[in-house]
Amino acid sequence: MRIVVGADHAGFDLKQIIAADLRHRGHEVVDAGTNNDDPVDYPDFAEALSKMLLDGRAERGVLICGSGVGASVSANKIPGIRAGLCHNTYSARQGVEHDDMNVLVLGARVIGIELARELVDNFLGAKFNGEERHRRRVEKIKALEQRYGKAT
Repeated sequence: MRIVVGADHAGFDLKQIIAADLRHRGHEVVDAGTNNDDPVDYPDFAEALSKMLLDGRAERGVLICGSGVGASVSANKIPGIRAGLCHNTYSARQGVEHDDMNVLVLGARVIGIELARELVDNFLGAKFNGEERHRRRVEKIKALEQRYGKAT
């Protein structure tokens, strides 16, 4: 699978670990930055990752900042992105199965490396189940994007 990874300075180290793990497992990794731990603004990397995902350069994304909150809020402003901040394996899997989540957001200052690895595994191992009730709900999310997409 082709996966785009991105992070701000607080998530840089975890991003590097996750990217290396993904490559080791045979995934193609596209890096949306940042490239060091110098202070940067998380919305810039949420946008870069999202654009790569929407342009078809990757199938899913993993986005990391300090808490995960700012990156999640930023990514979810972009129509077509369904980003979930997950710190448990159930949500990482269920977010894909029920909500067609395409970006996993992690808080590098909130979770450890091993949990992050498990979250990524659950996220990537899940598939949208396509049940009618879940399709209907995702369509409603898309309708919200249409109605409010130009608002800030």
